[in-house]
Amino acid sequence: MNKQTKPSLRAKNAVERGMNLVFLLCGFIAIAFVVLITIYLILSGLPAIKEVGLIDFLFGTRWASTDKTNPSYGILPFILTSIYGTAGAIIIGVPIGFLTAVFLAKVAPPKVAAVIRPAVDLLAGIPSVVYGLVGMMVLLPAIREFFDVPAGDSLLAAIIVLAVMILPSIISVSETALKAVPKEYEEASLALGATELETYFRVTAPAAKSGIAAAVVLGVGRAIGEAMAILMVAGNVANMPSLLTSVKFLTTAIASEMSYAAVGSLQRNALYSIGLVLFLFIMLINVVLNVFLKRDKEA
Repeated sequence: MNKQTKPSLRAKNAVERGMNLVFLLCGFIAIAFVVLITIYLILSGLPAIKEVGLIDFLFGTRWASTDKTNPSYGILPFILTSIYGTAGAIIIGVPIGFLTAVFLAKVAPPKVAAVIRPAVDLLAGIPSVVYGLVGMMVLLPAIREFFDVPAGDSLLAAIIVLAVMILPSIISVSETALKAVPKEYEEASLALGATELETYFRVTAPAAKSGIAAAVVLGVGRAIGEAMAILMVAGNVANMPSLLTSVKFLTTAIASEMSYAAVGSLQRNALYSIGLVLFLFIMLINVVLNVFLKRDKEA
């Protein structure tokens, strides 16, 4: 028995060590990709920033990359539009997604939840271009008629489309986090006389806040990084952001001009610089949220 057991244990230990190496390698590969992307964006984006000037590039209000006589590469309208669009989508999408997650995790009857969950999964699988097409056919005419404006393609349309697009991520991750909270927390709250709704919002939700915060981070990343759907409903004009005017996001600026920007030209390098700004913007949001969560845990 002992002779048979030792080879078995050795084989199990070898398999375990092998899997640990595989996991370690996958972790290093993920880090390497991030480092390579960062280096590439820095090397590609810095030349345009140096040529245009950091202040003029970040705070300039005019973008005219195709103007041969007086080109200009100010991206402040893109930055503000991306911030306003993402903030608007989060303000609309997070409460709806969170409340839907609470409903699915704690309130909905099993038969109702069995109908809603596939619909949420279907929203996650719909291509971006389909969201943009539906927005063009339904949302833009509605905005044009309701607000009596010449065209419906606007920041408002982009915010609504983004809010719908981030719902699946927020709902799915938040529901999983809410379900992971131990039942003992809720039972103790109910035993102390709290109602079910009070328990869900004052006990379960705070206990699952790290998972809900992760859902918000995923939603922010989806909203900031979206290009195709926004390109179809925002109007793609480099205006300073206003709710009912056509605007251009950081992502749509890259998507709309990269196809015809000459290799090695200042226009193409400026588009790489926009990608660098977008990358740093996303990294900053992740760092701020992680710091906030760590402080909250320590408190």
